[in-house]
Amino acid sequence: MTIARHYIMHAAEGHDATLETALAALADAVRAVPGSEGVELLRDLGNERRFIFIEKWESVEAHKGARDHLPRDAFDPVGAVLDGPPDGAYFDYLKTV
Repeated sequence: MTIARHYIMHAAEGHDATLETALAALADAVRAVPGSEGVELLRDLGNERRFIFIEKWESVEAHKGARDHLPRDAFDPVGAVLDGPPDGAYFDYLKTV
C-alpha cells in the first residue's frame, strides 16, 4: 500500500529560488531510491517562500531506509536555506483519481 510523506518548508528570506532548485535536485535523488513511487513539489501561490514536498513510498519502512541509499549531503542544500525546521507527517491514501 502506497503511503505519502509530506513536508511543508519555508525558505529563508530571499532564498525561495535557491530552495526550489535544491528541492528539485532532492526530488530527483529520492525518485531513484528503492521503494520510492515518486515525488511531487509544490509552491504556495500566495507565498513564494512556502513549499510542499510530497514523497510516495511503498511503506513507512521504505521511507525510513531511504537514507541508506542517498548521499550523506543530499539534504544539506535544502537545510542551508530553510527558515526553520520542516513540518512533516505520514499519510495513507484513501482515494486517488
